[in-house]
Amino acid sequence: MSDLDPDTLRLAFVASDWPEAQDARRRLTATYGDRPEEEADIVVALGGDGFMLETLHRNLGAQRPIYGMNRGSVGFLMNDYDEHNLLGRIAGAEQAIIHPLSMTAIDAVGGEHRGLAINDVSLLRSTRQAAKLRILIDGRVRMDELICDGALVATPAGSTAYNLSAHGPIIPLDAQVLALTPISAFRPRRWRGALLSHQARVSFEILDAVKRPVSAVADNVEVRNVMRVDVMEDRTISLAILFDAGRSLEERMLAEQFAA
Repeated sequence: MSDLDPDTLRLAFVASDWPEAQDARRRLTATYGDRPEEEADIVVALGGDGFMLETLHRNLGAQRPIYGMNRGSVGFLMNDYDEHNLLGRIAGAEQAIIHPLSMTAIDAVGGEHRGLAINDVSLLRSTRQAAKLRILIDGRVRMDELICDGALVATPAGSTAYNLSAHGPIIPLDAQVLALTPISAFRPRRWRGALLSHQARVSFEILDAVKRPVSAVADNVEVRNVMRVDVMEDRTISLAILFDAGRSLEERMLAEQFAA
């Protein structure tokens, strides 16, 4: 980021509970100092992708960039761990702006639950019975009945996570589309999902919900026994993640499509 001066950067270091992350935080704060998150220019998150999502949620209203270093497992949203020249790396980092999904779920007794998802909103069967879902796009029924283990709506940033594992497409960050992907579809068996405008409102109605209960999950919010779930992108919220120069999120997502 060209507007950052490495000599004046105020960093806040946060770490997951993993011993490797906690140990890294102790060393880094001894070298670079440490500020409370609300006083920092940049938050440095030490952990894996799950911890990065936690840190992003905690800073939803702050518009404060997050720079992650991998002290977890996968680390797709993280930079390589290196304690040297951290201020220079952050000052020269490339910024990715992402927007979360907003989920509104209605449960079996009429209760309304809301959540935000940076990666995806997923619906999952809760018992041995397959789920039966009706899918509406902008209020129009597009699929009367999908028999499946579940379905999900993924952001571009989240398209390489659960969505990819469910054989959904990887989406470039600037494509302005969302992925609607079935999870183990039984009928229609060959339906692989759809690409939708980022402005689309996706609605799921749960059919035969008593016999075939379904849960809805938006990152850290889970709602059981849902009857209806509405999902749409929330462009009023912007989140900034920093990546080392030449290792942008766009580059990682492109490289993932050519991985062996």
